[in-house]
Amino acid sequence: MEELYLWIADNMNYGVITLFMAIESSFIPFPSEIIMIPAAYVAINEGTLSLPLIILFGTVGAIIGALVNYGLAYGLGRHFVHRFADTRLSHMLLIDRPGVEKAEDFFARHGAIGTFVGRLIPAIRQLISIPAGMARMNLPKFIFFTFLGAGLWNTVLVGLGAFFGHSMPEDVLIAKVQEYSNYVKVIIAAIILVGLVYYIYKVIQANRAVEQKKSHQ
Repeated sequence: MEELYLWIADNMNYGVITLFMAIESSFIPFPSEIIMIPAAYVAINEGTLSLPLIILFGTVGAIIGALVNYGLAYGLGRHFVHRFADTRLSHMLLIDRPGVEKAEDFFARHGAIGTFVGRLIPAIRQLISIPAGMARMNLPKFIFFTFLGAGLWNTVLVGLGAFFGHSMPEDVLIAKVQEYSNYVKVIIAAIILVGLVYYIYKVIQANRAVEQKKSHQ
């Protein structure tokens, strides 16, 4: 991993960002912190990259990787995915049946919005595209919610990299963010869920007000 990290650091560009974020978002385990934080560090300290473009290309890569999982699950179906999740190869890729079933359950309970929120939750993040594909979720909607979720997480990583990039060596910065990244994901997901609950509550209240107004007319 250290050699790979050094190669990424020495060859950092938008193509590398897109490629490795696509890998991270597919079924190949690869931490997004290893690509997005060094990219932000380069942007802040060397000026050869743009922070908004890092987020954009990172998010495009995440969508590409998610579409790989979506397409495989869509084409192969639930039975094949479950059988594959029991194989040694699948376990080497950090995919197992309990993880797939957990992602399925999350998607079943939250529907399309689960594709967005799931991108921010550890152990669900890379797998949420699989139940979306098995359920044959509307493709434009899938891309839209994946874009929102991946874009938000990439913005957080780039923001952290940019904020601490001036005062902290790159290797220390990555280690710190990796250490706390799961907590950050959970906090973001919780904030989003609270916001959604509040939004739904306001919509229900508005609909009730409209109905009461109609009943008094």
